[in-house]
Amino acid sequence: MSGFGAPPVIPPEFQIYNSYVEDPKWQRKFTTIWTSFMALAIVLSLPRLFRAIKARRAFTGLFGVWEDLSGKKYIPVTSNKDTPPRRRKGLSGALSTLTSVMLWFPLGVGLDVGQTDTFLIPVIVVSAYILTVLLCITMDSQLISNPNRAGFIALAQLPVVFLFATKNSVLSLLLGPGHGYEKLNYVHRWAGRGMFLGAVVHGSLWIRNHLQYGLPILGAQKETSGVAAFALLCLIVLTSLKPVRVYFFQIFFYLHVLTYVSFFIVVCYHTIYAAPWIFPPLAFYGLDLLMRLLRFRIKDASLEPVAREMTLIRVHDCDGGWEAGQHVRLRVFFEGRVFESHPLTILNAPPATSCLFSTPLTLGARVRGDWTRALHTYARTEHDRLVGMSEKDTGAVDVPVQVMVDGPYGGCSLDLGEYESVFLVAGGAGSTFTLGLLDDIVGRCVKLGRPNGERTRRIEFAWAIRSFGCIEWFTPMLKQIAHTAAGSSVDLHISIFVTCLCNPEAVPEIPNSVVSIVRPSVESLLKEMLTPPTEDVEDLTADLRWVGEGGGVAVCASGPESMTREASNAVAKLSLSHSRRMGGIALHTEVFHV
Repeated sequence: MSGFGAPPVIPPEFQIYNSYVEDPKWQRKFTTIWTSFMALAIVLSLPRLFRAIKARRAFTGLFGVWEDLSGKKYIPVTSNKDTPPRRRKGLSGALSTLTSVMLWFPLGVGLDVGQTDTFLIPVIVVSAYILTVLLCITMDSQLISNPNRAGFIALAQLPVVFLFATKNSVLSLLLGPGHGYEKLNYVHRWAGRGMFLGAVVHGSLWIRNHLQYGLPILGAQKETSGVAAFALLCLIVLTSLKPVRVYFFQIFFYLHVLTYVSFFIVVCYHTIYAAPWIFPPLAFYGLDLLMRLLRFRIKDASLEPVAREMTLIRVHDCDGGWEAGQHVRLRVFFEGRVFESHPLTILNAPPATSCLFSTPLTLGARVRGDWTRALHTYARTEHDRLVGMSEKDTGAVDVPVQVMVDGPYGGCSLDLGEYESVFLVAGGAGSTFTLGLLDDIVGRCVKLGRPNGERTRRIEFAWAIRSFGCIEWFTPMLKQIAHTAAGSSVDLHISIFVTCLCNPEAVPEIPNSVVSIVRPSVESLLKEMLTPPTEDVEDLTADLRWVGEGGGVAVCASGPESMTREASNAVAKLSLSHSRRMGGIALHTEVFHV
Protein backbone atom coordinates (compact mmCIF):
# COMPACT_ATOMS: atom_id res chain seq x y z
CA MET A 1 0.00 0.00 0.00
CA SER A 2 2.99 2.29 0.49
CA GLY A 3 3.46 2.40 -3.24
CA PHE A 4 0.66 4.91 -3.56
CA GLY A 5 2.88 7.61 -1.91
CA ALA A 6 2.00 10.34 0.56
CA PRO A 7 -1.60 11.53 0.80
CA PRO A 8 -2.42 14.75 -1.05
CA VAL A 9 -2.15 18.03 0.89
CA ILE A 10 -5.20 20.25 0.83
CA PRO A 11 -4.30 23.82 -0.19
CA PRO A 12 -4.61 26.30 2.70
CA GLU A 13 -7.37 28.27 0.97
CA PHE A 14 -9.54 25.15 0.87
CA GLN A 15 -8.84 23.96 4.40
CA ILE A 16 -11.68 24.26 6.90
CA TYR A 17 -10.73 26.53 9.81
CA ASN A 18 -10.73 24.43 12.99
CA SER A 19 -11.52 26.97 15.68
CA TYR A 20 -11.17 24.54 18.57
CA VAL A 21 -7.59 23.72 17.54
CA GLU A 22 -6.28 27.12 16.38
CA ASP A 23 -7.96 29.55 18.76
CA PRO A 24 -6.63 28.01 22.03
CA LYS A 25 -3.14 28.60 20.60
CA TRP A 26 -3.89 32.33 20.51
CA GLN A 27 -5.13 32.16 24.09
CA ARG A 28 -1.74 30.78 25.08
CA LYS A 29 0.03 33.44 23.01
CA PHE A 30 -1.96 36.18 24.72
CA THR A 31 -1.18 34.71 28.14
CA THR A 32 2.52 34.47 27.29
CA ILE A 33 2.60 38.12 26.21
CA TRP A 34 0.97 39.64 29.30
CA THR A 35 2.85 37.42 31.75
CA SER A 36 6.13 38.34 30.03
CA PHE A 37 5.41 42.05 30.41
CA MET A 38 4.44 41.49 34.03
CA ALA A 39 7.71 39.64 34.65
CA LEU A 40 9.60 42.54 33.04
CA ALA A 41 7.84 45.01 35.35
CA ILE A 42 8.81 42.92 38.36
CA VAL A 43 12.45 42.77 37.25
CA LEU A 44 12.55 46.55 36.74
CA SER A 45 11.06 47.02 40.22
CA LEU A 46 13.65 44.82 41.94
CA PRO A 47 16.04 47.70 42.83
CA ARG A 48 13.20 49.59 44.50
CA LEU A 49 12.07 46.41 46.26
CA PHE A 50 15.59 45.73 47.55
CA ARG A 51 15.87 49.29 48.89
CA ALA A 52 12.50 48.88 50.58
CA ILE A 53 13.58 45.59 52.14
CA LYS A 54 16.76 47.24 53.41
CA ALA A 55 14.72 50.08 54.91
CA ARG A 56 12.22 47.56 56.35
CA ARG A 57 9.35 49.03 54.33
CA ALA A 58 8.75 46.19 51.87
CA PHE A 59 6.27 43.96 53.68
CA THR A 60 4.89 46.28 56.35
CA GLY A 61 1.30 45.37 57.14
CA LEU A 62 1.41 42.03 55.33
CA PHE A 63 -0.35 40.40 58.27
CA GLY A 64 -2.25 43.43 59.53
CA VAL A 65 -1.77 45.77 62.46
CA TRP A 66 -0.45 44.26 65.65
CA GLU A 67 -0.49 44.95 69.37
CA ASP A 68 2.58 44.75 71.59
CA LEU A 69 1.56 42.20 74.21
CA SER A 70 4.95 42.08 75.90
CA GLY A 71 4.18 45.10 78.01
CA LYS A 72 7.37 46.81 76.94
CA LYS A 73 7.36 50.48 76.19
CA TYR A 74 8.91 52.04 73.15
CA ILE A 75 12.18 53.74 73.97
CA PRO A 76 13.02 56.63 71.65
CA VAL A 77 16.46 56.55 70.13
CA THR A 78 18.41 59.50 71.47
CA SER A 79 21.15 59.43 68.86
CA ASN A 80 21.87 62.84 67.39
CA LYS A 81 23.92 61.43 64.56
CA ASP A 82 23.74 63.89 61.73
CA THR A 83 24.03 62.34 58.31
CA PRO A 84 25.65 64.72 55.85
CA PRO A 85 23.69 65.43 52.70
CA ARG A 86 24.55 63.28 49.74
CA ARG A 87 24.39 64.71 46.29
CA ARG A 88 22.63 62.87 43.53
CA LYS A 89 24.26 63.77 40.25
CA GLY A 90 25.45 62.19 37.07
CA LEU A 91 23.41 59.35 35.65
CA SER A 92 20.64 59.40 38.28
CA GLY A 93 20.01 63.11 37.75
CA ALA A 94 20.01 62.75 33.98
CA LEU A 95 17.59 59.83 34.11
CA SER A 96 15.31 61.80 36.42
CA THR A 97 15.30 64.68 33.95
CA LEU A 98 14.52 62.34 31.07
CA THR A 99 11.66 60.60 32.85
CA SER A 100 10.15 63.90 33.99
CA VAL A 101 8.48 64.18 30.58
CA MET A 102 6.36 61.17 31.59
CA LEU A 103 4.69 63.21 34.31
CA TRP A 104 2.62 65.33 31.95
CA PHE A 105 -1.09 64.75 32.49
CA PRO A 106 -3.41 66.26 29.87
CA LEU A 107 -6.93 67.23 30.82
CA GLY A 108 -9.77 65.01 29.71
CA VAL A 109 -8.02 61.65 29.79
CA GLY A 110 -9.96 58.88 31.47
CA LEU A 111 -7.05 57.58 33.55
CA ASP A 112 -6.78 58.94 37.07
CA VAL A 113 -3.42 60.52 37.79
CA GLY A 114 -3.52 58.94 41.22
CA GLN A 115 -3.41 55.44 39.84
CA THR A 116 0.35 55.59 39.32
CA ASP A 117 3.24 57.93 39.87
CA THR A 118 3.21 59.09 36.26
CA PHE A 119 0.68 59.53 33.51
CA LEU A 120 2.53 58.04 30.56
CA ILE A 121 3.11 54.65 32.18
CA PRO A 122 -0.61 53.71 32.46
CA VAL A 123 -1.21 55.06 28.95
CA ILE A 124 1.55 52.81 27.59
CA VAL A 125 0.29 49.82 29.60
CA VAL A 126 -3.34 50.27 28.52
CA SER A 127 -2.45 50.95 24.87
CA ALA A 128 -0.18 47.90 24.69
CA TYR A 129 -2.83 45.75 26.36
CA ILE A 130 -5.69 46.76 24.05
CA LEU A 131 -3.42 46.42 21.01
CA THR A 132 -2.45 42.90 22.11
CA VAL A 133 -6.11 41.97 22.54
CA LEU A 134 -7.01 43.27 19.07
CA LEU A 135 -4.10 41.52 17.39
CA CYS A 136 -4.86 38.22 19.08
CA ILE A 137 -8.49 38.46 18.00
CA THR A 138 -7.91 39.44 14.37
CA MET A 139 -4.62 37.89 13.21
CA ASP A 140 -5.12 34.85 10.93
CA SER A 141 -8.73 34.51 12.05
CA GLN A 142 -12.01 34.12 10.15
CA LEU A 143 -14.23 36.19 12.42
CA ILE A 144 -17.10 36.62 9.96
CA SER A 145 -17.63 32.93 9.37
CA ASN A 146 -16.39 31.71 12.76
CA PRO A 147 -16.11 34.36 15.51
CA ASN A 148 -14.99 31.93 18.20
CA ARG A 149 -11.54 33.54 18.40
CA ALA A 150 -12.98 36.63 20.09
CA GLY A 151 -14.73 34.45 22.68
CA PHE A 152 -11.55 32.51 23.41
CA ILE A 153 -9.56 35.73 23.95
CA ALA A 154 -12.34 37.09 26.16
CA LEU A 155 -11.99 34.03 28.41
CA ALA A 156 -8.19 34.35 28.43
CA GLN A 157 -8.52 37.77 30.06
CA LEU A 158 -10.25 36.46 33.18
CA PRO A 159 -6.94 35.89 35.04
CA VAL A 160 -5.84 39.47 34.25
CA VAL A 161 -9.15 40.90 35.47
CA PHE A 162 -8.91 39.12 38.81
CA LEU A 163 -5.16 39.47 39.37
CA PHE A 164 -5.41 43.26 39.23
CA ALA A 165 -8.70 43.43 41.14
CA THR A 166 -7.78 41.64 44.37
CA LYS A 167 -6.60 43.74 47.30
CA ASN A 168 -3.98 41.18 48.29
CA SER A 169 -1.89 39.85 45.44
CA VAL A 170 1.64 38.56 45.03
CA LEU A 171 2.13 41.11 42.25
CA SER A 172 1.69 44.06 44.66
CA LEU A 173 4.32 42.61 46.98
CA LEU A 174 6.85 42.02 44.20
CA LEU A 175 6.44 45.52 42.76
CA GLY A 176 7.33 47.06 46.12
CA PRO A 177 5.71 49.68 48.39
CA GLY A 178 3.27 52.09 46.82
CA HIS A 179 1.93 49.57 44.30
CA GLY A 180 -1.16 48.37 46.12
CA TYR A 181 -4.44 47.41 44.54
CA GLU A 182 -5.58 51.02 44.30
CA LYS A 183 -2.60 51.81 42.03
CA LEU A 184 -3.03 48.75 39.81
CA ASN A 185 -6.81 48.79 39.62
CA TYR A 186 -6.81 50.69 36.33
CA VAL A 187 -5.45 47.53 34.65
CA HIS A 188 -8.39 45.61 36.09
CA ARG A 189 -10.86 48.10 34.62
CA TRP A 190 -9.28 48.12 31.17
CA ALA A 191 -8.88 44.35 31.15
CA GLY A 192 -12.59 44.14 31.89
CA ARG A 193 -13.26 46.42 28.94
CA GLY A 194 -11.01 44.27 26.74
CA MET A 195 -12.92 41.19 27.85
CA PHE A 196 -16.22 42.93 27.09
CA LEU A 197 -14.90 43.89 23.65
CA GLY A 198 -14.10 40.26 22.87
CA ALA A 199 -17.53 39.16 24.09
CA VAL A 200 -19.27 41.82 21.96
CA VAL A 201 -17.41 40.74 18.81
CA HIS A 202 -18.03 37.05 19.54
CA GLY A 203 -21.72 37.39 20.39
CA SER A 204 -22.73 39.94 17.77
CA LEU A 205 -21.13 38.04 14.91
CA TRP A 206 -22.71 34.76 15.96
CA ILE A 207 -26.11 36.45 16.17
CA ARG A 208 -25.49 37.87 12.68
CA ASN A 209 -24.70 34.37 11.36
CA HIS A 210 -27.82 32.93 12.96
CA LEU A 211 -29.96 35.63 11.40
CA GLN A 212 -28.30 35.14 8.02
CA TYR A 213 -29.02 31.38 7.93
CA GLY A 214 -32.40 31.57 9.67
CA LEU A 215 -31.30 29.79 12.85
CA PRO A 216 -32.97 30.47 16.21
CA ILE A 217 -30.94 32.68 18.57
CA LEU A 218 -32.55 31.20 21.69
CA GLY A 219 -33.58 27.63 22.33
CA ALA A 220 -30.52 25.39 22.38
CA GLN A 221 -28.42 25.34 25.52
CA LYS A 222 -25.30 26.77 23.91
CA GLU A 223 -27.06 29.77 22.39
CA THR A 224 -29.25 30.45 25.43
CA SER A 225 -26.38 30.23 27.91
CA GLY A 226 -24.25 32.42 25.64
CA VAL A 227 -26.87 35.16 25.56
CA ALA A 228 -27.28 34.88 29.34
CA ALA A 229 -23.51 35.13 29.90
CA PHE A 230 -23.32 38.19 27.64
CA ALA A 231 -26.23 39.82 29.48
CA LEU A 232 -24.47 39.28 32.82
CA LEU A 233 -21.27 40.76 31.39
CA CYS A 234 -23.22 43.81 30.20
CA LEU A 235 -24.67 44.23 33.69
CA ILE A 236 -21.18 44.05 35.20
CA VAL A 237 -19.90 46.74 32.84
CA LEU A 238 -22.87 49.09 33.33
CA THR A 239 -22.80 48.85 37.12
CA SER A 240 -19.02 49.46 37.09
CA LEU A 241 -19.27 52.91 35.54
CA LYS A 242 -17.69 55.64 37.64
CA PRO A 243 -20.95 57.41 38.72
CA VAL A 244 -22.30 54.11 40.05
CA ARG A 245 -19.05 53.30 41.88
CA VAL A 246 -18.83 56.74 43.45
CA TYR A 247 -22.43 57.42 44.45
CA PHE A 248 -23.85 53.89 44.88
CA PHE A 249 -20.81 51.92 46.00
CA GLN A 250 -22.70 49.35 48.07
CA ILE A 251 -25.03 48.57 45.16
CA PHE A 252 -22.03 48.33 42.84
CA PHE A 253 -20.21 45.99 45.23
CA TYR A 254 -23.06 43.55 45.85
CA LEU A 255 -24.05 43.42 42.17
CA HIS A 256 -20.42 42.93 41.19
CA VAL A 257 -20.07 39.87 43.43
CA LEU A 258 -23.39 38.33 42.44
CA THR A 259 -22.95 38.89 38.70
CA TYR A 260 -19.43 37.55 38.34
CA VAL A 261 -20.33 34.41 40.31
CA SER A 262 -23.35 33.94 38.04
CA PHE A 263 -21.22 34.65 34.98
CA PHE A 264 -18.75 31.92 35.93
CA ILE A 265 -21.54 29.37 36.22
CA VAL A 266 -23.33 30.35 33.02
CA VAL A 267 -20.19 30.58 30.87
CA CYS A 268 -19.19 27.06 31.94
CA TYR A 269 -22.57 25.85 30.63
CA HIS A 270 -21.93 27.81 27.43
CA THR A 271 -18.58 26.19 26.60
CA ILE A 272 -16.41 23.44 28.03
CA TYR A 273 -13.35 25.54 27.13
CA ALA A 274 -14.13 28.05 29.90
CA ALA A 275 -13.18 25.83 32.85
CA PRO A 276 -9.36 26.15 32.59
CA TRP A 277 -9.65 29.94 32.67
CA ILE A 278 -11.92 29.92 35.73
CA PHE A 279 -9.42 28.26 38.07
CA PRO A 280 -6.74 31.05 38.12
CA PRO A 281 -9.30 33.75 39.08
CA LEU A 282 -10.63 31.48 41.83
CA ALA A 283 -7.07 30.98 43.10
CA PHE A 284 -6.39 34.75 43.08
CA TYR A 285 -9.64 35.47 44.87
CA GLY A 286 -9.06 32.66 47.37
CA LEU A 287 -5.62 34.06 48.24
CA ASP A 288 -7.18 37.49 48.65
CA LEU A 289 -9.80 36.16 51.08
CA LEU A 290 -7.15 34.26 53.04
CA MET A 291 -4.97 37.35 53.41
CA ARG A 292 -7.98 39.42 54.44
CA LEU A 293 -8.77 36.92 57.17
CA LEU A 294 -5.21 37.29 58.44
CA ARG A 295 -5.53 41.08 58.39
CA PHE A 296 -8.94 41.44 60.01
CA ARG A 297 -8.89 42.95 63.51
CA ILE A 298 -11.79 43.81 65.79
CA LYS A 299 -10.71 46.62 68.11
CA ASP A 300 -12.03 49.08 70.62
CA ALA A 301 -12.02 52.61 69.29
CA SER A 302 -13.23 56.10 70.15
CA LEU A 303 -14.84 58.81 68.07
CA GLU A 304 -14.14 62.51 68.38
CA PRO A 305 -16.27 64.96 66.39
CA VAL A 306 -14.10 67.89 65.29
CA ALA A 307 -15.68 71.08 64.02
CA ARG A 308 -18.65 70.39 61.74
CA GLU A 309 -17.22 68.11 59.07
CA MET A 310 -14.56 65.85 60.56
CA THR A 311 -14.68 62.78 62.77
CA LEU A 312 -11.45 61.43 64.22
CA ILE A 313 -11.41 57.68 64.86
CA ARG A 314 -8.77 56.43 67.27
CA VAL A 315 -8.28 52.66 67.18
CA HIS A 316 -6.75 51.47 70.44
CA ASP A 317 -4.21 48.71 71.09
CA CYS A 318 -2.47 49.10 67.76
CA ASP A 319 1.31 49.38 68.15
CA GLY A 320 2.54 48.68 64.64
CA GLY A 321 1.97 46.85 61.40
CA TRP A 322 1.35 49.89 59.21
CA GLU A 323 3.35 52.56 57.44
CA ALA A 324 2.71 56.26 56.94
CA GLY A 325 0.50 56.87 53.92
CA GLN A 326 -1.30 53.54 54.07
CA HIS A 327 -5.04 53.15 54.51
CA VAL A 328 -7.41 50.61 56.01
CA ARG A 329 -10.95 49.57 55.22
CA LEU A 330 -12.97 50.26 58.33
CA ARG A 331 -16.32 49.04 59.65
CA VAL A 332 -17.73 50.98 62.58
CA PHE A 333 -20.38 49.12 64.57
CA PHE A 334 -22.97 51.82 65.14
CA GLU A 335 -26.69 52.13 64.43
CA GLY A 336 -26.84 48.87 62.52
CA ARG A 337 -24.28 49.88 59.89
CA VAL A 338 -22.16 46.77 60.34
CA PHE A 339 -22.08 45.79 56.67
CA GLU A 340 -20.49 49.00 55.37
CA SER A 341 -16.72 49.27 55.10
CA HIS A 342 -14.95 52.39 53.88
CA PRO A 343 -11.31 53.20 53.06
CA LEU A 344 -9.73 55.72 55.44
CA THR A 345 -6.13 56.92 55.44
CA ILE A 346 -4.06 56.50 58.60
CA LEU A 347 -3.19 59.94 59.95
CA ASN A 348 -0.08 59.09 61.93
CA ALA A 349 3.09 57.02 61.87
CA PRO A 350 3.45 53.99 64.18
CA PRO A 351 4.10 54.86 67.86
CA ALA A 352 7.79 53.94 67.63
CA THR A 353 8.27 56.71 65.04
CA SER A 354 5.43 59.18 65.59
CA CYS A 355 5.99 62.67 66.98
CA LEU A 356 2.56 62.67 68.62
CA PHE A 357 2.18 62.29 72.37
CA SER A 358 -0.67 59.81 72.26
CA THR A 359 -0.45 57.69 69.15
CA PRO A 360 -3.17 55.10 68.66
CA LEU A 361 -3.95 54.33 65.04
CA THR A 362 -5.86 57.47 64.04
CA LEU A 363 -8.17 57.92 61.06
CA GLY A 364 -10.04 60.92 59.76
CA ALA A 365 -13.50 60.72 58.16
CA ARG A 366 -14.70 63.93 56.55
CA VAL A 367 -18.44 64.37 56.07
CA ARG A 368 -19.01 63.71 52.37
CA GLY A 369 -21.60 60.94 52.01
CA ASP A 370 -24.40 59.37 54.00
CA TRP A 371 -22.10 57.05 56.00
CA THR A 372 -19.65 59.75 57.09
CA ARG A 373 -22.56 62.09 57.86
CA ALA A 374 -24.30 59.44 59.98
CA LEU A 375 -21.00 58.68 61.76
CA HIS A 376 -20.41 62.35 62.57
CA THR A 377 -23.97 62.82 63.75
CA TYR A 378 -23.71 59.76 66.00
CA ALA A 379 -20.36 60.92 67.40
CA ARG A 380 -21.68 64.42 68.05
CA THR A 381 -24.89 63.18 69.71
CA GLU A 382 -23.10 60.65 71.91
CA HIS A 383 -20.39 63.16 72.78
CA ASP A 384 -22.95 65.70 73.98
CA ARG A 385 -24.76 63.00 75.94
CA LEU A 386 -21.58 61.82 77.66
CA VAL A 387 -20.54 65.38 78.43
CA GLY A 388 -23.96 66.01 79.97
CA MET A 389 -23.65 62.91 82.14
CA SER A 390 -20.11 63.74 83.24
CA GLU A 391 -19.57 65.58 86.49
CA LYS A 392 -16.94 67.67 84.77
CA ASP A 393 -18.28 69.58 81.83
CA THR A 394 -15.39 68.95 79.49
CA GLY A 395 -15.07 68.65 75.74
CA ALA A 396 -12.40 65.96 75.98
CA VAL A 397 -14.89 63.08 76.14
CA ASP A 398 -14.52 60.50 73.37
CA VAL A 399 -17.32 58.22 72.20
CA PRO A 400 -16.47 54.51 72.61
CA VAL A 401 -17.25 52.15 69.70
CA GLN A 402 -16.00 48.90 68.25
CA VAL A 403 -14.53 48.68 64.77
CA MET A 404 -13.29 46.07 62.32
CA VAL A 405 -10.01 46.95 60.63
CA ASP A 406 -9.06 45.40 57.28
CA GLY A 407 -5.58 46.30 56.14
CA PRO A 408 -3.37 48.20 55.85
CA TYR A 409 -3.16 48.70 52.09
CA GLY A 410 -1.40 51.05 49.71
CA GLY A 411 1.21 53.52 50.84
CA CYS A 412 3.64 55.98 49.35
CA SER A 413 5.87 54.74 46.53
CA LEU A 414 8.63 57.12 47.64
CA ASP A 415 10.87 56.75 50.66
CA LEU A 416 11.02 60.41 51.70
CA GLY A 417 14.18 59.76 53.69
CA GLU A 418 16.08 59.29 50.41
CA TYR A 419 15.52 62.95 49.45
CA GLU A 420 17.04 66.07 50.99
CA SER A 421 13.94 68.15 50.30
CA VAL A 422 10.29 67.13 50.63
CA PHE A 423 7.26 69.03 49.33
CA LEU A 424 3.90 67.83 50.66
CA VAL A 425 0.78 69.44 49.19
CA ALA A 426 -2.81 68.49 49.94
CA GLY A 427 -6.31 69.74 49.37
CA GLY A 428 -9.08 69.31 51.93
CA ALA A 429 -9.26 65.86 53.48
CA GLY A 430 -6.30 64.82 51.31
CA SER A 431 -4.14 66.10 54.16
CA THR A 432 -4.82 62.81 55.97
CA PHE A 433 -2.25 61.30 53.59
CA THR A 434 0.40 64.03 53.73
CA LEU A 435 0.03 64.49 57.51
CA GLY A 436 0.96 60.85 58.08
CA LEU A 437 4.00 61.25 55.83
CA LEU A 438 5.01 64.41 57.68
CA ASP A 439 4.73 62.70 61.06
CA ASP A 440 6.81 59.81 59.79
CA ILE A 441 9.69 61.72 58.21
CA VAL A 442 10.04 64.21 61.09
CA GLY A 443 9.94 61.33 63.58
CA ARG A 444 12.62 59.40 61.68
CA CYS A 445 14.91 62.43 61.34
CA VAL A 446 14.43 63.98 64.79
CA LYS A 447 13.01 61.45 67.23
CA LEU A 448 14.93 58.41 65.97
CA GLY A 449 18.07 60.25 64.91
CA ARG A 450 18.05 59.17 61.23
CA PRO A 451 18.42 55.40 61.81
CA ASN A 452 18.59 54.57 58.06
CA GLY A 453 20.71 57.54 57.05
CA GLU A 454 17.75 59.75 56.14
CA ARG A 455 18.85 62.78 54.09
CA THR A 456 15.85 65.05 54.59
CA ARG A 457 16.75 68.63 55.56
CA ARG A 458 13.88 70.73 54.28
CA ILE A 459 10.13 70.04 54.40
CA GLU A 460 7.42 72.26 52.96
CA PHE A 461 3.90 71.29 54.04
CA ALA A 462 1.16 73.04 52.04
CA TRP A 463 -2.55 72.56 52.74
CA ALA A 464 -5.46 74.13 50.85
CA ILE A 465 -8.84 74.23 52.62
CA ARG A 466 -12.18 75.96 52.16
CA SER A 467 -12.54 77.66 55.56
CA PHE A 468 -10.49 78.65 58.59
CA GLY A 469 -12.46 76.24 60.73
CA CYS A 470 -11.00 73.28 58.83
CA ILE A 471 -7.58 74.04 60.34
CA GLU A 472 -9.05 72.83 63.62
CA TRP A 473 -9.24 69.27 62.23
CA PHE A 474 -5.56 68.57 62.71
CA THR A 475 -4.27 71.52 64.73
CA PRO A 476 -3.06 69.45 67.72
CA MET A 477 -1.15 67.09 65.43
CA LEU A 478 0.46 69.87 63.42
CA LYS A 479 1.50 71.65 66.63
CA GLN A 480 3.18 68.56 68.05
CA ILE A 481 5.01 67.80 64.81
CA ALA A 482 6.11 71.44 64.44
CA HIS A 483 7.38 71.53 68.06
CA THR A 484 9.34 68.33 67.46
CA ALA A 485 10.97 69.75 64.34
CA ALA A 486 11.74 73.14 65.95
CA GLY A 487 15.44 73.58 66.66
CA SER A 488 16.41 70.33 64.92
CA SER A 489 18.33 69.61 61.75
CA VAL A 490 15.02 69.58 59.82
CA ASP A 491 13.62 72.88 58.59
CA LEU A 492 9.83 72.48 58.52
CA HIS A 493 7.60 75.18 57.10
CA ILE A 494 3.79 74.92 57.07
CA SER A 495 1.66 76.92 54.63
CA ILE A 496 -2.12 76.86 54.93
CA PHE A 497 -4.24 78.38 52.18
CA VAL A 498 -7.89 79.24 52.81
CA THR A 499 -9.98 79.64 49.66
CA CYS A 500 -13.04 81.13 51.43
CA LEU A 501 -13.01 84.34 53.50
CA CYS A 502 -14.85 83.40 56.68
CA ASN A 503 -14.15 83.43 60.43
CA PRO A 504 -10.46 84.46 60.40
CA GLU A 505 -10.51 84.40 64.23
CA ALA A 506 -10.45 80.60 64.04
CA VAL A 507 -6.79 80.53 62.98
CA PRO A 508 -4.75 78.62 65.61
CA GLU A 509 -1.12 79.27 66.41
CA ILE A 510 1.08 76.64 64.81
CA PRO A 511 4.86 77.14 64.99
CA ASN A 512 6.58 78.20 61.77
CA SER A 513 3.33 78.38 59.81
CA VAL A 514 1.67 80.93 57.54
CA VAL A 515 -2.05 81.17 56.78
CA SER A 516 -3.05 82.90 53.53
CA ILE A 517 -6.43 83.71 52.01
CA VAL A 518 -5.70 82.62 48.46
CA ARG A 519 -6.01 79.60 46.24
CA PRO A 520 -2.50 78.17 45.96
CA SER A 521 -0.70 77.43 42.74
CA VAL A 522 1.22 74.18 43.09
CA GLU A 523 3.62 75.24 40.35
CA SER A 524 4.35 78.56 42.06
CA LEU A 525 4.92 76.93 45.43
CA LEU A 526 7.22 74.32 43.96
CA LYS A 527 9.05 76.90 41.87
CA GLU A 528 9.58 79.08 44.94
CA MET A 529 11.01 76.08 46.74
CA LEU A 530 13.38 75.21 43.88
CA THR A 531 14.49 78.73 42.91
CA PRO A 532 17.18 80.46 45.01
CA PRO A 533 16.47 83.99 46.28
CA THR A 534 17.86 87.05 44.55
CA GLU A 535 20.05 88.17 47.47
CA ASP A 536 23.82 88.08 47.44
CA VAL A 537 25.56 84.76 47.51
CA GLU A 538 26.64 85.35 51.11
CA ASP A 539 23.00 85.45 52.18
CA LEU A 540 21.95 82.25 50.42
CA THR A 541 23.08 80.01 53.26
CA ALA A 542 20.93 81.99 55.67
CA ASP A 543 17.79 81.47 53.63
CA LEU A 544 16.43 78.01 54.45
CA ARG A 545 13.24 78.27 52.40
CA TRP A 546 14.80 77.27 49.13
CA VAL A 547 16.34 74.03 48.00
CA GLY A 548 20.04 74.08 47.25
CA GLU A 549 21.97 71.53 45.25
CA GLY A 550 21.85 68.10 46.77
CA GLY A 551 20.03 64.83 47.06
CA GLY A 552 16.83 65.42 45.16
CA VAL A 553 13.29 66.57 45.85
CA ALA A 554 10.29 64.39 46.69
CA VAL A 555 6.84 65.77 45.87
CA CYS A 556 3.71 64.14 47.31
CA ALA A 557 0.32 65.53 46.29
CA SER A 558 -3.00 64.40 47.69
CA GLY A 559 -6.50 65.70 47.17
CA PRO A 560 -8.97 66.22 44.32
CA GLU A 561 -7.94 65.18 40.84
CA SER A 562 -7.52 68.79 39.71
CA MET A 563 -4.81 69.33 42.34
CA THR A 564 -2.93 66.11 41.66
CA ARG A 565 -3.06 66.80 37.93
CA GLU A 566 -1.68 70.30 38.54
CA ALA A 567 1.09 68.87 40.72
CA SER A 568 2.01 66.28 38.09
CA ASN A 569 2.22 68.88 35.34
CA ALA A 570 4.16 71.29 37.58
CA VAL A 571 6.75 68.65 38.41
CA ALA A 572 7.09 67.74 34.74
CA LYS A 573 7.63 71.37 33.77
CA LEU A 574 10.00 72.42 36.54
CA SER A 575 12.06 69.26 36.59
CA LEU A 576 13.23 69.95 33.04
CA SER A 577 14.98 73.11 34.24
CA HIS A 578 15.81 72.21 37.84
CA SER A 579 16.14 68.42 37.97
CA ARG A 580 19.87 68.13 37.30
CA ARG A 581 20.76 70.87 39.79
CA MET A 582 18.49 69.39 42.44
CA GLY A 583 19.57 65.79 41.82
CA GLY A 584 16.17 64.73 40.51
CA ILE A 585 12.50 65.32 41.32
CA ALA A 586 10.23 62.39 42.20
CA LEU A 587 6.44 62.48 42.43
CA HIS A 588 3.72 60.47 44.15
CA THR A 589 0.03 61.39 43.93
CA GLU A 590 -3.12 60.25 45.69
CA VAL A 591 -6.55 61.13 44.32
CA PHE A 592 -9.35 61.59 46.84
CA HIS A 593 -12.71 61.06 45.15
CA VAL A 594 -16.07 62.11 46.52
